[in-house]
Amino acid sequence: MKKNSIKTPSLTDALIPIIALVIMMGSAVYLYGDSSSFGPNQIALLLGAGLAAIIGMKNGHKWKDIEQGIVNGISMSLGACLILLAVGALIGTWMLAGTVPTLIYYGLDLLNPSFFYAATCLICAVVAMSIGSSWTTAATVGVALLGVSSGMGMSAAITAGAVVSGSYFGDKISPLSETTNLAPAVAGTDLFEHIRYMLWTTIPSFVIAVILFVFLGFSETGMEKVERIEQMQVLLSESFELGWHMLVPLILLLTLAVRKMPAFPAVSIGALVGALWAVLFQQDVVLSMANPDDSAAIGVLKTVWTSMYDGVSFSTPDENLNSLLSRGGMSSMLNTIWLIICAMSFGAVLEKVGLLKRAVST
Repeated sequence: MKKNSIKTPSLTDALIPIIALVIMMGSAVYLYGDSSSFGPNQIALLLGAGLAAIIGMKNGHKWKDIEQGIVNGISMSLGACLILLAVGALIGTWMLAGTVPTLIYYGLDLLNPSFFYAATCLICAVVAMSIGSSWTTAATVGVALLGVSSGMGMSAAITAGAVVSGSYFGDKISPLSETTNLAPAVAGTDLFEHIRYMLWTTIPSFVIAVILFVFLGFSETGMEKVERIEQMQVLLSESFELGWHMLVPLILLLTLAVRKMPAFPAVSIGALVGALWAVLFQQDVVLSMANPDDSAAIGVLKTVWTSMYDGVSFSTPDENLNSLLSRGGMSSMLNTIWLIICAMSFGAVLEKVGLLKRAVST
């Protein structure tokens, strides 16, 4: 029997798709800027995977085997994709239920002019942990806090450092974060175990940062009343029913996590409880988003259902607050899932045809 001859890839073979991907990704950022992750990067990854597949077939690999390798590679990330969809639904229902607005409201209560920098770090950590996004936190609450620091005559650079420190800490330990979900899925471990091990490095660094911000805050003088933060709290209290009972969905999710329930069912249960809380405690908010032509029951059902697959959109006099609250839904995760599938395809081809092994063994 004649056996199919497979050549060992050369270093040039291994580097060609990697260099090509770097060039294409750089071009995508140059041409599309911040929008590069909404399509251009995915195309670059798929073209890189195609180039690697061509090199693999040149070396004797069959397309059928390469395709199976892609399928196996993508299958490793499907668990994370399911969790991301559940997280999208959870964010939508928690926004509608007032759970996230309550977290933000009480987080803002931590702000004291005497400990402004440390409080800024803690507030951003709470918000980022509750919504699972460091960039959204920095771009909304962070921007508002920078405006407050300017009005109080405080250092914008130190405030920005506090915003980034808190936002990234909250994002890294949040079970709602996209990257925090993806990392353990690719590595083949459990989400909450991944978070637990990250705490060994994130908590010490965060504590050190907060202590430094406390000392830096004592050196500041001439601080004025934080009117912008108070305005945001007033808008939150006017728009939602707030209270500690609104944190029950969060407490339930944390309880399930402590009891080591797998992430997908735990987050899904949290999303459903959030939907129930929206119906029970935020009827005015839910009905304000409903179609006036629908009956009350149908309007509530459609609004809550929509929050799970397409998120929610709020309209208040504060644009920063609107940007913070108007998010969620499974649809908000589809671009990330698309990027994950393309990235896993590229990596799977490199591994299947031996290019990855050849590149790292040099």
